[in-house]
Amino acid sequence: MCLLSACTTTDEIIIDQKGVNMNAYNQDLAECRTYASEVKTNEKTAKGAGSGAVVGGLIGAITGGVEGAARGAGVGAVGGGARGASEGERSEVEVVKRCLGGRGYRVLN
Repeated sequence: MCLLSACTTTDEIIIDQKGVNMNAYNQDLAECRTYASEVKTNEKTAKGAGSGAVVGGLIGAITGGVEGAARGAGVGAVGGGARGASEGERSEVEVVKRCLGGRGYRVLN
């Protein structure tokens, strides 16, 4: 979903490496990513798509009848799904950053 919105991934997290044992950091990063995998990104994507379809369908029905409702639902589903995925990805990155910070790393971004 990063193609549809600007997003940062856990691969782009930057830490101050001065005095850091990179082997220990890589182990901590892997553990923090495991915690981040508990974020329900797929569920957020599905919920976003569902609510987007409902809202889009209602607006489409008001402005264009049955055909408008179908078109609006499709557009709403795509937009809502992208928004939900982006929210989930941001949450994952935040979990990793907080986890690393809690382990004493200085996260720079």
